[in-house]
Amino acid sequence: MGDITAWRPAVRGISEIFHAHFTDHAYPAHTHGTWTLMIVDDGSVDFGLDRHRHGAWGTDSVALLPPDVFHDGRTATPAGFRKRVLYLDRSVLPESLIGTAVDRPVLVDGLLRRRIGQLHDSLGHVGDAFEGASRLAFVRERLSVHLAAGRTRRPGPEAARLAVALRELLDARVTEGVTLHEASAVLRSHPTHLIRCFKQTYGLPPHVYLTGLRIDRARRLLLAGGRPADVATEVGFYDQAHLNRHFRRHVGTTPARYAAPPAG
Repeated sequence: MGDITAWRPAVRGISEIFHAHFTDHAYPAHTHGTWTLMIVDDGSVDFGLDRHRHGAWGTDSVALLPPDVFHDGRTATPAGFRKRVLYLDRSVLPESLIGTAVDRPVLVDGLLRRRIGQLHDSLGHVGDAFEGASRLAFVRERLSVHLAAGRTRRPGPEAARLAVALRELLDARVTEGVTLHEASAVLRSHPTHLIRCFKQTYGLPPHVYLTGLRIDRARRLLLAGGRPADVATEVGFYDQAHLNRHFRRHVGTTPARYAAPPAG
């Protein structure tokens, strides 16, 4: 048996998150209808894919197993292994890349691995779907660069125009928020390009900007006598715990202490 945690986040394109620590478990041959994106935090994994053996381990390696291709897996170290897996919908990567993924299922890329780790961290918090979608967009772009020998698009003269338009969209929808997919459709720009344009223009990603707007509104409502639980949902946070986490990071204290009257 192993120590397992699994859940489905509110991020378009991710069907399941699976974190596990196994000491002696061996997977029989099986398939998934999704892309399987795995990083190994401790130990190493030996797996077979399309009748060839491969290994995945920590440091800079990432394993990407394509949908509908048989594979198995087992620990390659006495202490077992600890892994984090994202099961990505088939829509995340084009079917035309399956063949390349079969030939090269292990990618050695430190930047990609860090981005996947950051994505897992963001998906561990309910209410941060905008950040999760933004990080997924960059992971998907990096995978496409590996599998399709593509290039990332750098912001050009259009950067300021797109950044201003996205900022206006976020300003108008502070409480209800906007998904990255919606923003990309409205502004007719690829998600990663849109984020790069915003960061180049304003110095921070759009999800960080939106959180700052919500914190600013929360401060005003708290000082006006609002209850933290009510303020949280009024400004767009998932719940009071979601507000507390971001409020402490931005302001250095909890919402309740922030609005408490001075002693004496």
